[in-house]
Amino acid sequence: MGLSPKILKGVEELGFTNPTPIQKEVIPVVLNSQEDIVGLAQTGTGKTAAFGLPLIEQIDTHNKSIQALILAPTRELAIQIAKDLQVYSKFIDGFKIVPVYGGASIETQIRAIKKGVHIIVATPGRMLDLIKRKVADISNIKTVVLDEADEMLNMGFRDELNGILENTPKDKRTLLFSATMPREVAQIAKTFMNKPVEITVGQKNSGAENVKHIYYQVHARDRYLALKRIVDFNPDIYGIVFCRTRSETKEVADKLIKDGYNADALHGDLSQAQRDHVMKRFRNKALQILVATDVAARGIDVDDITHIINYNLPEDLEVYTHRSGRTGRAGKSGVSIAIVNFREKTRIPQIERIIRKKFEKQPVPNGKEICEKQLLNMIDRMQTVKLDEEQIAPFMDAVNEKLQNLTKEEIIKRFVSVEFNRFLEYYKNAPDLNKKAESEKTSNERKPSASRRRGEPGFTRFYINIGRKDGINPKNIIGMINDYGRDRDINIGAIDIKDSFSFFEAGEKYTDKLLKAFKNAKFKGRKLRVEVTEDRPTGKSDRTRKRSKKRR
Repeated sequence: MGLSPKILKGVEELGFTNPTPIQKEVIPVVLNSQEDIVGLAQTGTGKTAAFGLPLIEQIDTHNKSIQALILAPTRELAIQIAKDLQVYSKFIDGFKIVPVYGGASIETQIRAIKKGVHIIVATPGRMLDLIKRKVADISNIKTVVLDEADEMLNMGFRDELNGILENTPKDKRTLLFSATMPREVAQIAKTFMNKPVEITVGQKNSGAENVKHIYYQVHARDRYLALKRIVDFNPDIYGIVFCRTRSETKEVADKLIKDGYNADALHGDLSQAQRDHVMKRFRNKALQILVATDVAARGIDVDDITHIINYNLPEDLEVYTHRSGRTGRAGKSGVSIAIVNFREKTRIPQIERIIRKKFEKQPVPNGKEICEKQLLNMIDRMQTVKLDEEQIAPFMDAVNEKLQNLTKEEIIKRFVSVEFNRFLEYYKNAPDLNKKAESEKTSNERKPSASRRRGEPGFTRFYINIGRKDGINPKNIIGMINDYGRDRDINIGAIDIKDSFSFFEAGEKYTDKLLKAFKNAKFKGRKLRVEVTEDRPTGKSDRTRKRSKKRR
C-alpha cells in the first residue's frame, strides 16, 4: 500500500496482515494525494490505522515542529490513539507524539511539547487552552485529523473546534472521520475543508453490518428485572449497559453488584484513577458488565464485546449508532438490545430508519428458559474444563469412597443442584414480564387522554416558548436543562417539540429549581418562558391559543 518497511514491521508485530475496508480506501488517498477526506465508518473498523499509518509515513522526524494535530472527543480516545501511533512507529527513530487532555497536569504536558513533538493528540478543550497560552504553535501544521467529529459536536465542542481550526494554516490538509454525518458535521466540512473526497464504508449513518438488533417491551417499572433476565439468559455476556444519567448508572450498577453480578459503573463522578481502574478491569475481562453513560463510554476501544444493552434509549437517537457500534467490531458479530416500555416503542422505527436495519422483537425470557440456558451452559463448561490428572489423582480414592453409595444419576443431579439451586429458587415463581407489558399496553389504549395529559409518575411536565421554528431539537432542550439547572443528574423524561413551543418532562423534585433557573434565561437573544403544565400540546401556536381564549 506504499508504507515503508519500518512501519510495516510495527504493523506485523501487532499481528495485522490484511487491511480493513476503511484502511484500503483511505491509506492510498492520504499517501498519494493532498486532498481533504471525509471518512464515514463505524467504530471498530480500523479508522485509527487508516489515518495514523500514512500520517506517520509523512512526518519529517528531523523537523522538531508540530506537523500534525489529531483531535478526539475524550481523554480515553486521545490516550488510545496516541498509544496506537506509538506502536505503529516503534521502529522509526526520533518520532515524538504527545497526548494532551483535561484531568491531567497541564504543566507536564507543556514540558513534553516544549521538548519537541511531531504529532499532538488532543481533546478540544485542553488543546485550545494550550494554543491560548502560546505553548502549542499550530500555525504551520500540515495535517489536522478530526476523529469522531459527530461525538465532539454532540459533547458541545463546536466553539473549541472553531477556535482551534481558525489557528491552522489555510493550506493544511484536513481528514475528518465520523460514524454519522449530521448537519453540524457537514457544516464543519463545508467551512474548514476544501472539496473533500468522501469515503464511506457501508451505508452512511448506518449501523455495523454484523450487529443484530433486538428489543424487549416491558412495563416501565420492570426494566431492571428485564435487564437481569437478559444477562442471565446470556451466561457468557461481556457487555456494556447504557444509562441516561450518572445517578441511574450508579443505581443500576449497585443493584447488579448487590444481586451477585460481576458489574461496575463508569460515569463522570469518578476520578481519573477510578475510571482507569474500572476500564483496566473491563479490558482484562475481570469485569463482565460495564454500566456507563454515553459521555463516560466515549472513546472506549475494547474488542470482543458481545452485547450492548440500552437500559434506556438515548434522547438523541443517532447516539444509538455509536452505542451499537461498540460490539460487532473487527468482523466479529454482536448483539444490540433495547429495553423499551409501551410509550418508547414508537422510537424503534425511527432508529431503524437511521441504522437502516430492522429490530427483532423478542419476548423477555421466562424462568424456565433461563434455567435451561444456564444449565446447558454449565454442562458445556464442565465438558470443556481442563483436567489436571496429576494434581487430582491423590484425592480420587477419598472422593470415590464418599460417592460410592450414590448412583451415576444421583451424582449428576446433586452436582447440578450445587451450582444451580440459586437460579431454580429465584425463578420458581417469577412473573411473566411479557404479560405485564401487555397489560400496560391495554391500560394505555383504554385511557389515552389520561396517560397523554400528564407526565410519567415522578415527573413534572414543563412548557417552554421555543420550538422547531427556532431551530430547537431534543439535544438543545437537554443541554439547556443541564446548563441552567447546573446539575447533570436531572432526570429528563419525554420531550415534545412543536413548531412554536415545546414540552419537556423532568423529575418532580427539580420543579422549583428549574423554574427558578429559567427565570432570566435566553435563547438566541430571546427571553425564555418556562411554566408547569398538564395540558398535552394541540399543535397550535401561542398566538392561536391566545386568540381562541379571547374569543371564548
